Amino acid sequence: MRRREFITLLGGAAAAWPLAARAQQPVPVVGFLHPASPDGYAHNVAALRQGLSETGFVEGRNLAIEYRWGQDRADRLPILAADLVERGVATIVAGGGTAAMAVKALTATIPVVFSVGLDPVKAGLVESLNRPGRNATGMLQFNDALLTKRLGMLRELVPKAAVVGVLTDPTGLATERRLAILREAARAVGQQIRVLSAASQERFDEVFETVSRERIDALLVTNSTPFTNGRERLVALAARHGVPASYEYREFVAAGGLHSYGASHTEEYRQVGVYVGRILKGEKPADMPVVQTTKFELAINLKAAKALGLTIPQTLLATADELIE
Repeated sequence: MRRREFITLLGGAAAAWPLAARAQQPVPVVGFLHPASPDGYAHNVAALRQGLSETGFVEGRNLAIEYRWGQDRADRLPILAADLVERGVATIVAGGGTAAMAVKALTATIPVVFSVGLDPVKAGLVESLNRPGRNATGMLQFNDALLTKRLGMLRELVPKAAVVGVLTDPTGLATERRLAILREAARAVGQQIRVLSAASQERFDEVFETVSRERIDALLVTNSTPFTNGRERLVALAARHGVPASYEYREFVAAGGLHSYGASHTEEYRQVGVYVGRILKGEKPADMPVVQTTKFELAINLKAAKALGLTIPQTLLATADELIE
């Protein structure tokens, strides 16, 4: 081989080495932990991917995501969290307070980005909202603070409601706090409420039998993984029993529910994705402030209102973010 040809060949091979080395480098792996099932939260995952893409990360190209779903069983979360920790993922997305607490119990080093409704300072997830100071940061929902307003909206929709049912998950971390808020709000306006409990979808029929038997006039559904996963069944039962119901997220209204008011799920998880991307690029959770929800959505299903014989007040029509025909 001539000297010039050898040098050319050697130069071409040398130029290819960095490319080959980069191709062989493993992509970062993000763990995703959620107590629900994927069917009920596909829109959250899509929003997470959107946020990641905004920071330059695309699943399947330069990022991998290991999904762990609790399938409505919170007791499975510690085992699922342990699996992600043992795999040494680059960071963990924790959907909800139970998931965040499960991860917290296992690692103080792997970065965690959460989306929670509980107080992350009181729960020990962060030292403060502005300066988390530990290995976790994320999104803080203000939906519990909206419960009083949701009760007021439900009273506007059903002004003659003598008794309003409040559907709760007795296993939820925030259930007692939410009930305290609602009891105080109801007491202030002289509204009678009846607390109903369901820890799983299997209890939904029993709940609505109670609603019919006790002549409960309207229903306020609090936030819970079984409720979100079973939203189509909840909405169908409410329609079958002729019960006006208020929910936290617009996805219930899109499924045929009457009314919702709460934070934007998609915006929360988009921001989670952005935070994960920033951490993968070298930022530390300890220095990234917890983002407090500022975008809230009011959605009303006009078809459901008509089927229930309700007239939507102009005040709600004028302020609604979405009216579903």
